[in-house]
Amino acid sequence: MYKVEICTNSVTSCVEAQRGGAYRVELCAAIPEGGTTPSYGEIALARELLSIKLNVIIRPRAGDFLYSDWEHKAMLKDIEMCRQLGVDGVVFGCLTADGEVDMERNRELMEAAKGMSTTFHRAFDMCKDPLESLEKIISLGFDRILTSGSMPKAEQGIDLLKKLVEKAGDRIIIMPGSGVTEDNIRKIAEETEAKEFHFSARLSVASKMIYRNPKVSMGGKNIEIDEYVFPTTNAERVRKTIENLTKKLL
Repeated sequence: MYKVEICTNSVTSCVEAQRGGAYRVELCAAIPEGGTTPSYGEIALARELLSIKLNVIIRPRAGDFLYSDWEHKAMLKDIEMCRQLGVDGVVFGCLTADGEVDMERNRELMEAAKGMSTTFHRAFDMCKDPLESLEKIISLGFDRILTSGSMPKAEQGIDLLKKLVEKAGDRIIIMPGSGVTEDNIRKIAEETEAKEFHFSARLSVASKMIYRNPKVSMGGKNIEIDEYVFPTTNAERVRKTIENLTKKLL
């Protein structure tokens, strides 16, 4: 009845998600920047190791979702790569400068992804008019929308999420994501009536580096990242979140 997608930041996280009972993973790089397209090697190895569904984000950079011609061409190439590697689905979304769904660019990407599962990602939460954008995305033929209900966290966006689920009906899947945890997934499910959920279930894993140079950071002065801690999906957290979703709602 319910499907759980884990937002993964590495092959290790993908394997942990599978161990925890996930239905599907979305593989991303650069999670602190909202997620960008992972490398060829990461996608290829994930596909080799996973028996569950594998989706890959198609996002050439961090920031907004107004892409240049070159960025759009890169996205088309990345979808082609994902197809060649046997990926099940791709995740993308393009907007216009006015905060509308870019029908032309998304249509080209949808054509490139024909036969694969397609998710319009949280670019949706940056749209000016969510309900109008819902109809446009449905008309493009997407399978689902990943959204926090136009709020920072899905729990805060419950009112809009519920409305989106009602408006969408069986035309498209509305998948709540952002801040979904073992502690609030039941509430979000009950109040929105959504059937698919997106979360990360990560724990911090310490680096095994012994020598550490305190004077140098690879992230730059304006990026606060602990380079000796790796947030990684944890199978037990995945399993616990799924249990809290299913056992409470039977």
